[in-house]
Amino acid sequence: MEYWLLKTEPDCFSIQDLAKAPKRTTCWSGVRNYQARNFMRDGMKLGHHVLLYHSSCNPPAVVGVAKVCREAYPDDTSWDPDNEHFDPQSSKDNPRWFMVDIQLDQVFAEPIPLEQLRKMPQLKQMELLRRGSRLSVQPVRKAEFDAITRLAQRTTASK
Repeated sequence: MEYWLLKTEPDCFSIQDLAKAPKRTTCWSGVRNYQARNFMRDGMKLGHHVLLYHSSCNPPAVVGVAKVCREAYPDDTSWDPDNEHFDPQSSKDNPRWFMVDIQLDQVFAEPIPLEQLRKMPQLKQMELLRRGSRLSVQPVRKAEFDAITRLAQRTTASK
């Protein structure tokens, strides 16, 4: 898998925050779900494409694209007792949690809302659209990635 989706809550860290970050790059820390961690640790590789998705907002939407610019490494927020993502069972010697670095590639001219994604037949198998799917890190098929980025380009071209 070379395509992924990362969910973020825009009031915590938005695509605009990523655009303002030095070199438009950030670590993707704080993931505390084992399956999502495994996707980052075992699957995400340098140069892989990432759809950025704003969740817990109205409307939730795919808002842009980034690339993995550093493969998985231990998430040091799990070792900091003052951090909200602290995990006393994780240590430098035995890290439990991992993160990747991503670099912003593109902010979509118009966000693509979840309801619009649901209407696209090419996305009917997409993990994001499965009822009850809550993973913050998800694999995306190439055809799904291509359909979403084509839609974003059409939206930009029509402006």
